[in-house]
Amino acid sequence: MRQPDASLPQVPLHPAPWNLRGSGWIVALKLPPGSAAADAWLPPVLVGQGRALASALMFVDYEESGCGPYRELLFIPGAFPFPDGRRHLSISRIVVSTWDSVVNGRNNWGIPKDRADFEVTSLRPDGRAQEVRVLDDGREMCRLEFATLGWLPPLPVHSAVVPRGLRTLAQAFRDRTYYYAPVASGWIRPARLSSWRFDASLWPDLAGAAVVAAVRVESFRMTFPVARID
Repeated sequence: MRQPDASLPQVPLHPAPWNLRGSGWIVALKLPPGSAAADAWLPPVLVGQGRALASALMFVDYEESGCGPYRELLFIPGAFPFPDGRRHLSISRIVVSTWDSVVNGRNNWGIPKDRADFEVTSLRPDGRAQEVRVLDDGREMCRLEFATLGWLPPLPVHSAVVPRGLRTLAQAFRDRTYYYAPVASGWIRPARLSSWRFDASLWPDLAGAAVVAAVRVESFRMTFPVARID
């Protein structure tokens, strides 16, 4: 169940833009036909409207952000039609480790953040393998194990090579639409998702999804701009 706005604590407001720095893991997924995960946790206006060549699961550990360090797990099921007449990627489920991130993420970009506890364990001394556990009031929401592949050198990436229209996300939230196009740069290595499990009552059920590709993202910097709100 999404944490209602009325239950959120009072925290300092940190308006956009935000400059963020950190590392993480990105996994591209292929959902099976008819998967409940495609519509789980979406606002009613978007249910049944999604299209996707692939969905995305991301764990991010922000060392710096507009509201301090925090951790984040999110799922993007696909692209959806929005009032501007275009389809945009949209986050359906996202949990973060601090209330500051919850409140400001909702206010600034309409991102439907909830708070959860994160336990991150390094499985190798170099940090290139991690176990991530996410808990909701002590109940395990999901458990993920990631690792990089081999000793290939990291490759530089920059979102500038992606047209703005393709990297613009949109959120239907509080009866408004938020549009935002983050800019990011960093380094990536090929990786694998070694194992995963989910509580389908707390997170989209990805048990039937196929992993298309995975990468480790290192030393990335990202700017979240001021959203356009319609």
